[in-house]
Amino acid sequence: MSPASVDMRTVVKASTPKHHARQVVDQADLSQAMSERASLPELESARVGVIGGSGLYAIDKLESVEEVTLDTPFGTPSDALRIGRLGGMEVVFLARHGRHHHLLPTEVPYRANIWAMRSLGVRWLISLSAVGSLQEHLRPRDMVVPDQFIDRTMQRQLSFFGDGCVAHVSLADPFCSRLSDWLAASASGAMPAGHHLHRGGTYLCMEGPAFSTRAESELYRSWGCDVIGMTNHTEARLAREAEIAYASLSMVTDFDCWHNDHDAVTVEMLVGNLKANASATGPILQQLMQRFSEERPASEAHTALADALMTPPEAVPTATRRRLDLFTSPYWGALES
Repeated sequence: MSPASVDMRTVVKASTPKHHARQVVDQADLSQAMSERASLPELESARVGVIGGSGLYAIDKLESVEEVTLDTPFGTPSDALRIGRLGGMEVVFLARHGRHHHLLPTEVPYRANIWAMRSLGVRWLISLSAVGSLQEHLRPRDMVVPDQFIDRTMQRQLSFFGDGCVAHVSLADPFCSRLSDWLAASASGAMPAGHHLHRGGTYLCMEGPAFSTRAESELYRSWGCDVIGMTNHTEARLAREAEIAYASLSMVTDFDCWHNDHDAVTVEMLVGNLKANASATGPILQQLMQRFSEERPASEAHTALADALMTPPEAVPTATRRRLDLFTSPYWGALES
């Protein structure tokens, strides 16, 4: 077996001393136990989170709104979180860049945002985001529900773990397929005339804040990427560690800079198309929440840590375990204060 083909789980099992063999067996037991924990009764009281990107700083028709300001072990979220009801479902909304758009994509406190969502009972998270199109058939004001990522960011905190605690979650399928299907079904019936909903595609996540060079845009096209944005991969990766199902409604605002028959992207162009797209998000979310009020779907994301935690809990520093307790307590038990 060549080094490139070695699976990390194989290495762990092969190198585990005999007196630790029970730990490997326990992981399988935990997987089964947590599949049961994430069943319908637990999800019955869970909420849906919505993160609004550029131009999307509130949810239309969100009722009985309460603003909550939180401090988290990972800092302060982008803004106050707004809890309300939409379509018979409790929803938590957060403006990704702040309601006055004061945060660069690199500056968004992604870990604080996701931790805050989970602490408020969110188990499904919808991202509403502006993207550029890298393909001819994805036209401005179309929408895409992607199913894959390529990450080109360089300055992000991409994990809650570290500082004495190791976990390796699976990101083979970074979006929850069932949640994405629900989102696509809700969007397809509410698209403005002349525009289309596309299911599937690869989202290239760049660092920003500047838009791409033409050479970069052509490179990403040669990789088969479909849309380009600056935020979703970071959120999706952290949401998986937080055991939150994640899906994205990516709203096309421009052709980036590769298309010879269209101007290179500008803020004016982006904002104009965003305003048009934003008017369609209300009916889409309304339909989606009505479906949630009838059914609370379980997701593989809801037990993502069952086979991911590598460090024995007794070896984790107390301060680290306290930061992670929101996520790890179902497996290790709650940390006593």
